[in-house]
Parts: sequence; C-alpha cells; structure tokens
Amino acid sequence: MVFIDLTTLRCPLALVKVKLALKQLRGNDVLCVALSDTGSRQDVPRYLKKTGYQFSEIRNDKEMLKLEITK
Repeated sequence: MVFIDLTTLRCPLALVKVKLALKQLRGNDVLCVALSDTGSRQDVPRYLKKTGYQFSEIRNDKEMLKLEITK
C-alpha cells in the first residue's frame, strides 16, 4: 500500500498528485490518499469514477477524506 498525505495541498494540485501516483500503481497495488481541501474532496472521487478506478472511503469527516484506490 502506498500512502500519500495531500491534506496540505489545494485543488488542482492534489488532483494532479493523485493522477501521477495512479500511473505508478502496479497490479494489485493500493493507493491511499488523504485530502482536506473542499475542492479536492469533490474532484478526486469524481475523477476516479470517471476513469473507472475502484475506491472506498476509509474516513470522511469535517477534517479529512481518506480513500483507498485500486485499479
């Protein structure tokens, strides 16, 4: 599992970092990302759905959205 803490970044930079990390995924790798910016919390899941990635919310509260993403 690869974990990326993007809580200090705002969109669109957080989304760009997620896209770059997804390109590095191999086989059954899991990418875990933590987001706090309101725009990122909306844009990243929307992008994942659009591009066909599987993901689940590990945490979703006022402080953070944490996702586990697989190919």
